[in-house]
Amino acid sequence: MTKQLLVLQSDFGISDGAVSAMYGVINSVSSDLQIYDLTHQIPQFNIWEASYRLLQTVPYWPEATIFVSIVDPGVGSKRRSVVVLTEDGHYIITPDNGTLTHIAHYGTIKAVRLIDEEKNRLPRSGASHTFHGRDIFAYTAARLAAGVISFEDIGPEATPESIVSLSLSDSYLEDEQAYGTIDIIDRPFGNLWTNIRRTDFLKLGAKYGDSIEVLIKHHDRVVYKNFVTYSRSFADLRIGEALIYVNSLDNLGLGINQGSFVDAYSVGTGTSWKVSLKKI
Repeated sequence: MTKQLLVLQSDFGISDGAVSAMYGVINSVSSDLQIYDLTHQIPQFNIWEASYRLLQTVPYWPEATIFVSIVDPGVGSKRRSVVVLTEDGHYIITPDNGTLTHIAHYGTIKAVRLIDEEKNRLPRSGASHTFHGRDIFAYTAARLAAGVISFEDIGPEATPESIVSLSLSDSYLEDEQAYGTIDIIDRPFGNLWTNIRRTDFLKLGAKYGDSIEVLIKHHDRVVYKNFVTYSRSFADLRIGEALIYVNSLDNLGLGINQGSFVDAYSVGTGTSWKVSLKKI
């Protein structure tokens, strides 16, 4: 079996040895594997952001790449440990706690295996149940990547429909306005990425240079309301001016040229943060 690429994501940060310990476990299985980092700067316990970063990144890696995503506030509990195979041939190894929400919603999960933690646990890892990222997930990923085990050896099958999902809503058009949510903050720049698709936005007749009325609400509270220019790039505007632009996922983003939209207006992410766009 060809050795596969491994990509790691976590909320561990890099100030201690946690990430290095996972690298060590992987290398103890096979020192021939190629290991990469997606990010280890997910805000602690933020399952939503972990889910979105997978959506942002997974499609751009070669088929059969193995992703390990560890944002696991329920570590040691009865939450499931899973390996999923996507329709495009990627593997994702993660706690089943909502981390697969965006991948399942915008793509297709082809198959699911529950990790048999009796067979797929780092030997001599003791009775600790607080570092499954090292003892279960990194170890299982390395064995799968090195061809020590197959996908079928991981554990019993589960259905894609059984995967835990967070609340997620789609964007839509109504009354000549585009409605959506704030999906994520484009760190470290402080831009806001919405789930409003460019193709839908253009149905409003918007062209570069147009003024767009932007309304952002958190629940029923208006957080931001203003007219913003739809621009091809940040360089089209003066420093400090706000703009709407097409982000790297072909959705609409909100930003400030050489400034931080999120810092200026204290905007958050998730389905409780609603945004509407109206061409003037």
